[in-house]
Amino acid sequence: MAEAVAHVARRINATVEEGKDTLDLSNCKLISFPDGAFKVLRSVSENIHVVTVADNEMKAISGKLFSTFTQLRELDLQGNVLTKLPDAVGDMEHLKSVNLANNKFSTFPEKLAEIPTLERINLEGNSLTEIPMEKLFAMPALKWINIKSNPLDKDTLASARSQHQFDVLFTADA
Repeated sequence: MAEAVAHVARRINATVEEGKDTLDLSNCKLISFPDGAFKVLRSVSENIHVVTVADNEMKAISGKLFSTFTQLRELDLQGNVLTKLPDAVGDMEHLKSVNLANNKFSTFPEKLAEIPTLERINLEGNSLTEIPMEKLFAMPALKWINIKSNPLDKDTLASARSQHQFDVLFTADA
């Protein structure tokens, strides 16, 4: 455990000291985003555009992540055990890409549809049965959504197969 904490601390410190625009806490065995990281990163949070917390064991994401990293462009949360996102994600004014692949979402995180800049959504490998396609149609910047490997219902599949202003990746044999 102490080794894992030291590993996270080294990554956070490197981000601060090197003035990186990316915070990578992937493969750190995290069950939540470390609260102490918000304090350490406060001075550089406006410069961080990419946060990767992929391949951990996170069951929830704090809204504090979104209120701290207000300039976020990319968020990678794939490979966790998330079932929902906090409402604060809807306030992200610059977010272009969110990767939620291989989590435990059973319902579409509808706050994503409120992000006007969002271009790419990856929801591959979750437990989604429905996608609110009408809300996706209203997203001005959406270019791509991946809904492969989800147990989608017939209506969602039919809607996914129709023409859109964005690309929809889905499992063809579903």
